[in-house]
Amino acid sequence: MTVVPRLALLAALLSSSVFAAQIGTIPPAQALTAERVAALPAAERAAWADYLARSDAQRAADRAALAAERKGLATWPAAPAGGNGAATMPLDKPADWYASDAALLVARNIVSYQTPAGGWGKNQPRNVAPRAPGQSFVADNSPAGASDAPWNFVGTIDNDATITEIRFLARVAAAHPGAPGEAWRQAAQRGVAWLLAAQYPRGGWPQVWPLQGGYHDAITLNDNALVAVAELMGAVARGEAGLDVLPAAQRAQAAAAEARAVQLLLDTQVRVNGKLTLWAQQYDPLTQAPSSARNYEPSALSSGESTKVLALLMSLPEPSPAVIEAVRAGVAMLKQLAVHDRAWVMVDAVQGKRLVEQPGAGPLWSRYYDPVTLKPVFGDRDRSLHDDVHGVSAERRRGYAWWGNWSLKTLAAYDAWAAKWVRP
Repeated sequence: MTVVPRLALLAALLSSSVFAAQIGTIPPAQALTAERVAALPAAERAAWADYLARSDAQRAADRAALAAERKGLATWPAAPAGGNGAATMPLDKPADWYASDAALLVARNIVSYQTPAGGWGKNQPRNVAPRAPGQSFVADNSPAGASDAPWNFVGTIDNDATITEIRFLARVAAAHPGAPGEAWRQAAQRGVAWLLAAQYPRGGWPQVWPLQGGYHDAITLNDNALVAVAELMGAVARGEAGLDVLPAAQRAQAAAAEARAVQLLLDTQVRVNGKLTLWAQQYDPLTQAPSSARNYEPSALSSGESTKVLALLMSLPEPSPAVIEAVRAGVAMLKQLAVHDRAWVMVDAVQGKRLVEQPGAGPLWSRYYDPVTLKPVFGDRDRSLHDDVHGVSAERRRGYAWWGNWSLKTLAAYDAWAAKWVRP
């Protein structure tokens, strides 16, 4: 733990806390509903109405499948355990490891928890017992007081869920050519089909599909969800990392899905006074305006998520002029917003973290910036919006990354990329 000198802490208190102000309230995100779709222009209505109908039908089918399993059971199995799922589905092992008994145990567990729709829940270890008949498909990720606790995140891209399962199964299938790998190929294929079905008409993805409502319906860049799906679509299209086991027709669909996602990112890069800047962490699926998420996550530009978008765009093998301009502008904005000689440190358990003066420290970026003024903004659990991080409750300052150096790696890679693609 970093110990903050008393004088530095006093300076931070005097220079920021005293003058911190609540500047607004964070409105809740709007769900994608039939009423909203009906209000769209006639030319756009059919695609969204079809999407919503497919989501509703799939949700009903998923619930019916679980209800059928539970029919006649005296007691239902307990919900599966939660935990660090990614750690149990390693993607960096030698190719021959995926033919091992240890990998097969994980693959069987993954397949047993695949939802009828084809996706997976999040935060579940995959090296334990497989799902029992009648058991929930997902761990209980519900917030306290949720009205639908047994049915939450049933099929999601949050925390790399579904994406990691597909990548792992593809590696196991590649290690078992022919009939021995058929079960793993089919499960991976169903997972990719789930992602293709979940993609919005304009190219983004919701956090949960079938749709769950609330902020989960927003186009989700938060925690790099959309970027991770777009990267997977590109890998499927090119047959990378064992994904060449998937059918050629599905790989072509994945290429089209990746192209739609890239176009969506170009369309949603926020302009301020006509100038391209960064991306928000969520967008309303119909208006494509920046949207809020959890109570303390405002509809603001997000430096961390923007960094990952820029990395994705720079990874494209043949970037278009529009992609090149988007990257150039995004990097320029990150450089403009960088803060130097400040450190984001833990003071103590009571006061939480504070932004303090520290010569030579940085650069740092605020997680959020107002999409009009480009000034840092900070939210709290009561939906209050603040112009200074020290106006946020100590609990949220302890438990959220309000400042960070997440843009450094992408900025470091930019010069070599720009030398190839950006004209002087």
